[in-house]
Amino acid sequence: MASVAGLTGELPRYGALRSAAWGFARIGSIVALAVAWEVFARSGAVTPFMLPPLSAVLARIWNDLLGGDLMLNTALSLYRALAGFAIGAVFGIGLGMAICRNALARWFFDPIISVGFPMPKIAFLPVVMLWLGVYDVSKITMIAVEAIFPVVTATTVGIRGVERELLWSARNMGAGERELLWQIALPASLPQIITGLQVALPIALIVAIVTEMFMGGYGLGGAMNTAARFADSRGVFAGIVEIAVLGYALVKIMSFIRRRLLLWHQEALTPSTV
Repeated sequence: MASVAGLTGELPRYGALRSAAWGFARIGSIVALAVAWEVFARSGAVTPFMLPPLSAVLARIWNDLLGGDLMLNTALSLYRALAGFAIGAVFGIGLGMAICRNALARWFFDPIISVGFPMPKIAFLPVVMLWLGVYDVSKITMIAVEAIFPVVTATTVGIRGVERELLWSARNMGAGERELLWQIALPASLPQIITGLQVALPIALIVAIVTEMFMGGYGLGGAMNTAARFADSRGVFAGIVEIAVLGYALVKIMSFIRRRLLLWHQEALTPSTV
């Protein structure tokens, strides 16, 4: 009995150690990259201008944080990315639903989506700058245009992939077209729609940074562009680290939202790899 009690007491400790080991393993590659960066930068193989040490970059980030520049630039970039993402998400889901349920919308928009999806929409940036200027309207417009395509595609694929038996059963029970769409097709296609949103969100952040680099002004991309213009190597690498951290945080938040929204789905029974 004593041995069984001792084994029972060891189980929580073993579980905690195992969780800690897995947590360290998940960030092990990041830690190894950071150590390699610091060692290589201080080895003398490259100049501090080409690759400043990570410690110097982190010190620059800390100074920007204390000075308020980091918070201002991050807030502006995040505002533009999320605003464009929200617009692209709303119009993307609505357009995907229209394509699936309306023949005229499918006839008009389906070829446009097919041609525009693989096309680099950032090529329209000079045109958007000519039409809308170089302020937030043009930046958010570009972000929304880039974000809408994966959302439309995911919504269309999700709704078209709903099992016909569900639709037939709902029709036999007296459901109309509106009830079929909002109560059957849309909830059943929610995993695919959220996948499209997960693809669109990093794209929105990328386009926000690129537009800020091209158009200038405040924001993480604009700060990196200014640092490069004045040959401020630490500022450039600080921007890279800041963007990486922000992107990782957005991806993890979106993954958390997905798990909360899909508690009823079978994928919630297995751990996520994202």
